[in-house]
Amino acid sequence: MDRIDPKSKAGDLIFTAELHPHRSLSKRGLALVMAFVGTVGLAVSIPFYLMGAWPIVGFMGLDVLLIYGAFRYNNATARAVEQVFLSRFDLLVRSISWRGFVRESRFNPLWTRLEREDHPEDGIEKLALVQGRQRCELGAFLGRGERADFADAFQRALGEAKR
Repeated sequence: MDRIDPKSKAGDLIFTAELHPHRSLSKRGLALVMAFVGTVGLAVSIPFYLMGAWPIVGFMGLDVLLIYGAFRYNNATARAVEQVFLSRFDLLVRSISWRGFVRESRFNPLWTRLEREDHPEDGIEKLALVQGRQRCELGAFLGRGERADFADAFQRALGEAKR
């Protein structure tokens, strides 16, 4: 087998994972936060408008607009995905950016190792697949706990693929 087909029979694949960035704010949460920010901005700008300092209203509106744009960008980047497919003969890591750009890295499971950068207090800071000079970082957007769970599960699967 020279290529992993993600739609192949489940018996061919030892391990599959799809990693998504975590976002704690839902669309409803974003609407509530923006309603609060807009209300506060309006409440602060009305007294300035009544005192004749009307440009303050525009600056407060610009602040609300910039905060909204930052949240929209944050939610858009949540569309990024990393897919990991491991069989006995091939390891495929497919990274799909939030803009839809796809990058694939292929490894031979027999010669690949999972490199972990551990911090004594914080846990795993970085995960990377290494085969010779080829290197591919995994789960950079995951939290430390999620990264540790993924590393443990993937390390077991990689050990099984090498047997």
